[in-house]
Amino acid sequence: MSRLIVISNRVSRPNTSGNQGGLAVAIAQALRESRGIWVGWSGETTENFTGHIGFAEDEGVKTATIDLEEQDVDEYYNGYANKTLWPLFHFRIDLAEYARDFEGGYNRVNQRFADTASPLIEPDDIIWVQDYHMIPLGQMLRDRGLQNRMGFFLHIPWPPTRLLVSLPHHSKLVSTLFAYDVVGFHTEEWLESFRHYVEREMGGTVDGDFVTVGDRTIQAVACPIGINAQEFASAATSEAAHEMRSLVRASLQDRTMIVGVDRLDYSKGLEERFGGYARFLKDHPEQHRKVVLTQIAPPSRGEVESYQQIRATLDSLAGRINGEYSDVDWTPIRYVNQGYPRDKLAGIYRSAGIGLVTPLRDGMNLVAKEYVAAQDPEDPGVLILSRFAGAAMQLKDALLINPYSPEEMSDAITRALAMPLDERKRRWRAMMDSVEHQDISWWRAAFTERLMATRQEPASPDAETVVQ
Repeated sequence: MSRLIVISNRVSRPNTSGNQGGLAVAIAQALRESRGIWVGWSGETTENFTGHIGFAEDEGVKTATIDLEEQDVDEYYNGYANKTLWPLFHFRIDLAEYARDFEGGYNRVNQRFADTASPLIEPDDIIWVQDYHMIPLGQMLRDRGLQNRMGFFLHIPWPPTRLLVSLPHHSKLVSTLFAYDVVGFHTEEWLESFRHYVEREMGGTVDGDFVTVGDRTIQAVACPIGINAQEFASAATSEAAHEMRSLVRASLQDRTMIVGVDRLDYSKGLEERFGGYARFLKDHPEQHRKVVLTQIAPPSRGEVESYQQIRATLDSLAGRINGEYSDVDWTPIRYVNQGYPRDKLAGIYRSAGIGLVTPLRDGMNLVAKEYVAAQDPEDPGVLILSRFAGAAMQLKDALLINPYSPEEMSDAITRALAMPLDERKRRWRAMMDSVEHQDISWWRAAFTERLMATRQEPASPDAETVVQ
């Protein structure tokens, strides 16, 4: 079979700590099967970029990484990727920063990735580029003469046309996607937004999965990512998970735990979540001392000012809510700024009677699926999920809410606490069926089957079942 060459911003080498995400595990499995290579940034900086490639092989996965200059990190990663594209693609045009230096650094670093990857690529290799950090990379590889089959997957939302046109040189950026053979999105909504932009702004045409601009036709598909459901369910019954559950339950003193697990990011709706929980406490004094919200929020992108601001805001909100409602032996919010290994996290999920997943906008949100997979089938918890998360398209048996409405969140918490066991089991079973069927392996196979088909031929019948 052809080798798979995966190119992403960061490379996740296999490890035994249990901290790898589902995407990293899925990609590693595909690379082992195809004898492929994972190319990306090492996460390290160098005084002067030399193009030196660091090769490694861990547990059968070959990696090739480069170090970037501080200026590269500032302009490409902290700048264009996380101050421009991330807020814009999450509908936060008010937070997006447009600077020529950012755009220049983004293109420069993508050129460096193209220079790094192209000598490693053989004529029969399949290339799979991951996420918004590397949108123009495919075109840069084509410019270097590569004719390989090439795919791109966007792991965040695609914004509406009315927002995307605020990006300087937006049409130039989008046109580079037509260097790929297959472009993937998590949901039909993001796919439809892409099609709308192509038709309105580029004069393109759409025929089913095929999108044409000029003489170039690509497949654009919705292909929702999943988790390794069986592995996560097993982790929830592991010794480490059992120890974590025992620790949590002892500290709860028979109270119901509501859990949220998110990176410290404004797209996750943490301020609104705290506000909705505060509204619940205000509306339901009879529930005081009976519930605890445990919010796990590891810091991320600390160099970006907007992330520093959200941390300060959440610190203040948690302190204010706890100050208003706490008693000497009860604190309504446990706010934790650290992460946990996946087996311990599975134990935390299983201990929680309610999973609160309320992003303001999210490409998918795998926490929702992890919460479902970790539940005890005989006594499952209730998932409260933002209707603006990509996962809401699949997990329709969650309690779907508008995260901007404190009243809706308060009502959903009240409903979840009172939900009968038979309804909890019915809702959980329906969601678990979806999580198990469209898991991480399904996602990888559905996309790569299309990618590995020849350009003239339709995708295989199995790949045609990529639906919401």
